[in-house]
Amino acid sequence: MSEPVSISTGIAQRYASAIFELAKEGKKLKAVEADVDALDAALAESSDFAALISSPVVTREEQGAAVAAIAKKMKLSPMVTNALALMAQKRRLFVLPQLTAALRDAIAEDKGEVTADVTAAKAMTKAQQDKLAKALKASIGKDVKIKLAVDESLIGGLVVKVGSKMIDSSIRSKLDSLQNSMKEVG
Repeated sequence: MSEPVSISTGIAQRYASAIFELAKEGKKLKAVEADVDALDAALAESSDFAALISSPVVTREEQGAAVAAIAKKMKLSPMVTNALALMAQKRRLFVLPQLTAALRDAIAEDKGEVTADVTAAKAMTKAQQDKLAKALKASIGKDVKIKLAVDESLIGGLVVKVGSKMIDSSIRSKLDSLQNSMKEVG
């Protein structure tokens, strides 16, 4: 792991654990979870927001004012709003993506959930996702939340990642495996 990434992750982890502990103590985990979803969506949809949190040109005061306005417009909980203000004051907003990921992980662990990153060749229906989640729950023993991505180059099948485990049942991987075994023969 490169040094800047590990530093960012460490900073984000400290903020996330503080927010999580305060939210759990105040029984406000649902509000924080909704805020995390809203912030993730904002980061994904707005390149201006992503630029704001990582730009060294924007001053602390400008970042603080912008984040306060964004938090008010998004109706974020006071706890998350205050954390964002503190992060702007300390020039730590650049870790916001890692912060939301760390908070999401902490909340999921508290609920007894795990997230499965599923890559499929084509979009899955809700019924298919529910069936997969049920099968994974039987295997893992925890509730499973599906995070779906579509990659048509898989041709068919699925690639499922849960924690450090990966199950690749895609046709592409089977064809690659067959191609490798054919190279060994010739």
